[in-house]
Amino acid sequence: MKKKIAFLLFIAQCSMLHVKAQYNNWAVGFQLVEPSGVNVRKYFGENKAFDVAVGTYGLFYGRDRAYRKGNYQNAGLSLRGTYLWHSPLFRSDQLRGYYGFGAQLNSRRYYFESRNAPGLQEFTNNISIGGVGLAGLEYFMPSSRLSFFLEAGIYAELVPAVFFLHPQGSVGVRANF
Repeated sequence: MKKKIAFLLFIAQCSMLHVKAQYNNWAVGFQLVEPSGVNVRKYFGENKAFDVAVGTYGLFYGRDRAYRKGNYQNAGLSLRGTYLWHSPLFRSDQLRGYYGFGAQLNSRRYYFESRNAPGLQEFTNNISIGGVGLAGLEYFMPSSRLSFFLEAGIYAELVPAVFFLHPQGSVGVRANF
């Protein structure tokens, strides 16, 4: 009986080690605010990661915002890829800080005054691309696959509106595999 209990305790210990959140693998989750959507992260090496976010652009901030010679009046879609460096904070692997740079592609309706009928607005689907700077904190739950994150950054558009700036910030959760 003691051997069975010891074996079960050993298996439980091993499974807890297996379930412990790790940052050297894949993580999949979702994030809210800017952008809101699906988030996938690949950790590699001692302190690097590549992060991809697919979701909305301008839903929480900038839905009705001046843009070029018109404005945005809705949210659009966004694809963001960011190369990150991360490191433990306060000598703990549970809390990690990260920062990085990348690119973002957006699709959004751009409204402008009609040339043919002054006072009337027309719109076009606008594709934009720019650079992204990002920094954040990630907390790995002990004995769990879950991690929670809080991040902030800035999007600087290059095409079509050079240096159009859009702040970004997100909170989210990821499952680490």
